[in-house]
Amino acid sequence: MSLLRTSIVPSIGPANLSPADVRRELRTLIHQGAPVLPVGTARDEPLRLVARFPPSWKLELWSTRFYVTTVRQNPHLRFCIAYVVQAHYRSGRTQIHPRIFYKDGSLVWRCASHIAVDDSGIWAGKGDTATSIIDGDEVLHSMESTTDLPFEMQTAIEELSRSVAKVPRDRVALLQVLRQAPAGRIEPYRDFTDPRRRAAKDRRNLIHGGKQVAYFRRANDPTSLRFVKGYQPDFSRGVIEHSNSKSVMYGGIVERFRVLSVNKRIQYFFMAGPDNAWITPPQTMTTELSTFGVRTVDVAIDENLCVPGYEYHFLDETVDPPEPYSQIPVGFVGRANPHDPDRSDASPWLEQLPVIREFRRKLLGQ
Repeated sequence: MSLLRTSIVPSIGPANLSPADVRRELRTLIHQGAPVLPVGTARDEPLRLVARFPPSWKLELWSTRFYVTTVRQNPHLRFCIAYVVQAHYRSGRTQIHPRIFYKDGSLVWRCASHIAVDDSGIWAGKGDTATSIIDGDEVLHSMESTTDLPFEMQTAIEELSRSVAKVPRDRVALLQVLRQAPAGRIEPYRDFTDPRRRAAKDRRNLIHGGKQVAYFRRANDPTSLRFVKGYQPDFSRGVIEHSNSKSVMYGGIVERFRVLSVNKRIQYFFMAGPDNAWITPPQTMTTELSTFGVRTVDVAIDENLCVPGYEYHFLDETVDPPEPYSQIPVGFVGRANPHDPDRSDASPWLEQLPVIREFRRKLLGQ
């Protein structure tokens, strides 16, 4: 057990290397004996995977290197392959782990933990799981934020994804790279969970003892949001990044702000489009990353703090009889998104959150 190191650093950018230099550097690592370890169908011929999907950019964050391909698209995801290079935590031997980085509907880049395929299509694994009591029943659900890439590299991945004029279509990379689970399995495998369990063994690594740092005093009341003292975002002195991106779903330019908490133990990522403003799940300042390129420690909050600007709200016709499905708090559903009718505007909820009002006032000048 050990205390994880923490650090406040600027967001990273790609190394000043040509695509040829990036590919040469990765090949050199392989020739020096670093094994390539895909867990999908390419595990029997890993070097063919590298040859078929060569990287174009190199990113480096703390002791982890990422060799990233150009962005690709299939009917379900916009994604890229990242060759995550790390020293094994016990042996110290350099290893290369191909992973899938994909863009979520909340505009956050994530690393898929595994994949499940059934008649309805492909489902990308969303990390660790937890249980909740719903209507008296224990329900297993994904903790999606455990797959969020570090905030410190979100802007770089977003900008690289927009640097190609034409996005190629791809239907094979996901299966070649990702471990395929039985249909319906949402739990990740031990390669994802073990680093998290090791980090949690030292209780000092847990934020606020693993308890929620943001919660609602009253159910289904956005105005009752409260933060544990010190963990509220510091809009006055804690802004460490401001960037812009574009989104068709959100109607144009999206401003992005990385903001420290008052006590500097966690960080927030705020986004604001022409009509929507929302918060992505906060992250720690710890520097340890797993072979998936994600942090091994997360921050507990009430998930209704981080409803994205547009969230799923539709009639699920895959069950008989069809049932309504929604990830927006009851009574706060806005208009359907014109580009994705399965998502609706969550602004009726978000705009009543005191922290969103403060964000608009202090950082957007509204």
